[in-house]
Amino acid sequence: MTALLAIENIHAAYGLSRVLFGISLEVETGECVCLLGRNGVGKTTTMRSVMGLLRPTSGRVLWKGADIAGWSPHRVARAGIGFVPEDRRIFAELSVWENLDIAARAARRRGRWDIDAVYELFPALRELRNRQGGFLSGGEQQMLTIARTLMGNPELLLLDEPSEGLAPLVVETLLEKTRELKAQGVTILLAEQGVDFSLALADRVYVLEKGSIRHSGPAAELRNDSALRDRLLAL
Repeated sequence: MTALLAIENIHAAYGLSRVLFGISLEVETGECVCLLGRNGVGKTTTMRSVMGLLRPTSGRVLWKGADIAGWSPHRVARAGIGFVPEDRRIFAELSVWENLDIAARAARRRGRWDIDAVYELFPALRELRNRQGGFLSGGEQQMLTIARTLMGNPELLLLDEPSEGLAPLVVETLLEKTRELKAQGVTILLAEQGVDFSLALADRVYVLEKGSIRHSGPAAELRNDSALRDRLLAL
C-alpha cells in the first residue's frame, strides 16, 4: 500500500548552508509519526520541505504517490496537508473568531472541521472568541493555531514543536487534545524535542542528528528501552 506521505532521500539547504542530508521517511494513514532530536538537527527544515516553504535541492516528497516537491505552500495545503508552525503566526490584531473565520473563507476543502467543531475540541476558544489574538497566552495561541489549521480539513497535520515554551500544565492539555485528534483519525507528522510528549503520542519515530536519520522504529521501542532512549536523545 502506498504511504500517504513518503519523503525519499531529500537534501535541503539555506543558501550555502546544507541542512538535510538524505532524509527518508513514511507516514501511513491514521498514524502519528514523530521526528525527534535536538534543536537545529533538521526537524523544521523537513517540515518546511514538505509544506513547500523550502524547495529540496534533491530528492522527492510524495503525497499519495505524486511528487509535490517544489509546489507552492497554498497548493500543498489545498492538496490536504495542514501546517502548524512553531512560531504560530496568528493574526494578533484579529479576534479568535476572526482568525478562524478567515481560515474558513480561505479553505477549499470540505469536511467535518468548521468553527463549531474546533470549539468542541477546544472549548476555551469559544470562551475567548472575542479576544484579540495578541492578548492570548502561549497555550491559547497554540490552540488557536491548531484550530485554524483544522479549518482547512487537512488529511495530514504537520505539528512543528507544539509544546515549545509552554508550561507543563498547558503541555498536558495540548497532549490530551492532540490525542483526541489522533483518536478521530487525523494523521499526524510531529516534530518535537520533548521526548515524553512525543512518545506519548507517536506510533513510530525517526531520530534526527545533524540533518540525517540516526534511528527509526516503533515508538514503543524507545518507551521501553531507557538505555536506547538515553543514548539517542540525551540532551
